[in-house]
Parts: sequence; C-alpha cells; structure tokens
Amino acid sequence: MRTSLYIHFPFCLKKCLYCDFNSLAGSRITPDDYVDAVVREMELRAAGLDSPVTAATLYFGGGTPSLMEPELVELLIGTANKLYGLTDDAEVTIEANPGTLTAEKLAGYRSAGVNRLSLGVQSFDDAMLSLLGRVHTSRQVLDSFKEARAAGFTNIGIDLIHSLPGETPVDWRNELTQAVQLAPEHISAYGLTVEEGTPFHRMEREGRLHLPDEEVGAAMFRETGEFLEWAGYEHYEISNFALPGFRSRHNQVYWRRGNCLGFGAGAHSFLRAPAFGSRWRNALSPESYLRAVASSTLPEEELTFLTERDAMAEFFFLGLRMLDGVEPAEFRREFGCTVADAYPGEVERLAAEGLIECHGGFLRLSRRGVCLANQVFMRFI
Repeated sequence: MRTSLYIHFPFCLKKCLYCDFNSLAGSRITPDDYVDAVVREMELRAAGLDSPVTAATLYFGGGTPSLMEPELVELLIGTANKLYGLTDDAEVTIEANPGTLTAEKLAGYRSAGVNRLSLGVQSFDDAMLSLLGRVHTSRQVLDSFKEARAAGFTNIGIDLIHSLPGETPVDWRNELTQAVQLAPEHISAYGLTVEEGTPFHRMEREGRLHLPDEEVGAAMFRETGEFLEWAGYEHYEISNFALPGFRSRHNQVYWRRGNCLGFGAGAHSFLRAPAFGSRWRNALSPESYLRAVASSTLPEEELTFLTERDAMAEFFFLGLRMLDGVEPAEFRREFGCTVADAYPGEVERLAAEGLIECHGGFLRLSRRGVCLANQVFMRFI
C-alpha cells in the first residue's frame, strides 16, 4: 500500500493567540517520553496492517516539532523507514519556529534525514509578531533562513498570514516583497481566520480586535497571487505557491485523497479502504494518548466510514483546491458514474456563473472561482 506519514508534536513554548491547532504550552510530558509513545504507536499500527506499506512522504507537524532534538527526529525517521518503508526519494518535512532553531539543530535535522523545512514566519513585522503571540523576531527569521541554507537545506517553505489586525494592502505588499527576497522554494500565504475558542475570538467579541474588512482582505488575496506569480512562483493551490518542481508532495496527498497515516496526539488519518474510505483522529490530550499507547491500545477516536456521497463531495472540495483541478474521467473510474449523473447541471451552472472552467480535460476553478472557492465547494456537499 502506498501511503504518506504524519507525526504530530503538540508542544509549544507559547500558544499563539490565533491558534486552534491541537497544541499546548507548559506540559510536564518530556519530548523523550512522548517520542517513545509515538514509536510504540507506529509499531502497533504496523502490526495491524494487512499488507506491506511504502511511504513517499513524512511530515512532522505541530505544535512546534523543532522543539525536538535531532536525535529524537532521527529515531522517528528510522522507525518510519523500518516499519513503513520510506522511499529513497521520500520528502521528509519538519515544521520549525525560528525562535527554537540554532545552526547546530538545523545541521542535526539535515543529518537525520530531513530534506524539507517549513518555517513558520507568519510576518516580518516585529509588532505584528508580538500581536500574534509568536516567540520569534524578524531578525531570527532571517538568521534561521540563512542557517538553514548553510546546513544544506535546498527546499525551504515559509508560512505567511495576511488580513492581520490593522494590516493594509501596502503592509502586505511589503511582506510579500521581503518573502521573495529570501527566495524560498515554497510560500504558503493564508488569510487570518478567527477560530472559536481562541484568544483572538474573545478579543473580537469584546471589540478589541480590529481586522481589515472583507473587501480589503479579498484585495490582499488577489495581490498574493499576482505578486508571487510575477516573482516566478506557481500558484498551485488556493493558498500555496512554489517554484517549479517544489510543490509540497505531502500536502498534495491530502488534496488528492491519498492514504495518510497519522501518529501522535490529535493526528488525523485517512485510508481509501474499506469501501469509500475511512477517517479517524487520535486522542487529543497527550496524557490520554500516552495512556492508550502504554496499554498497547491504538489511540484512535472518531472513526468514520465514508459513504459514496461523502467521497464524491471530498473529490471536489479537496481536489478543486488544486488549481490543476479534477479530472472527470477519474471521477467516473472511482465512482462508476459521470459528474453529470452525480450532480445534474451543477458544473454547467458553476461555469455560467464564471466560477469553474474546463481546461485540458480537467475541471478547475476560474480566477473568480479561486476567490470564491468556499461557495463552489458548498455546491458539492
């Protein structure tokens, strides 16, 4: 079975004010104990698989995976290779916060087998970084990037957030300019979403968070695509841009509904079997996760078996995130019916509204559709 692997490290030095990921600061669980539990989970899962596995990508996400020492990362990569057969050209990514990196740690990650770095920049403005609750400065971003290059990383991605409190289109253009000057191979640029339960959500309710209005946010989104395409980046997914040959292989697995096994507290998994696929999530609490694994029990929760209709909807609302689009012939091979059979008249209506177009045998979002993607996706749910 061909799959991808994801390892979740939920610990942070400090919880960012906008973050609703499964992460926490101040845990008494040590990285060593946590990694031992992840290794045990990987062993338990491998023992229960019906067929051998080959993995083409491995992704360390969080949280702040760069709080792990290189020796722990090397242990996890070695375990993944032994149990799940990493391919010779496997893409191995670690998310890293500039405030947790040193030249020695970066060299250690590279030596351990990490070949792709995802740097959580978010902003080059120190005042904005402080407002977001980040633990690094813009100077640390530049230093970490330079040190990563010196350590031998030739595939570096950076994350940026636009539509931040008080941000203007001119501010955002300056952020993009600084990003391009670094010349990373990949840029992820997301609009800020205020999630329920976060400090930002509370601040917004209390009138203490002043965000750009929807029209300004849309202008920043459009500016992102235009500026980065001008700078030579391929706009290959709604919020993701890459130099030629540097698309994130791991993330494309998600958008194309490929198999992915997730390990660690809160990690999500998807298999295309049985029937139309199954999804599950591990226990969110690191303590609950460690207890389950210690008793030789897989920590999975919220196991869902997809219906045919679920899988059809995912085919579109995940696949259309890719600007290449989706292939109707593939839909027919997978589901035994045409798109017109499953969604009578929908493609024609979306095309008439200028939201979707046909190109080279694929259905894809139009430029207008990219800006209104959520409206398109809802038509298939």
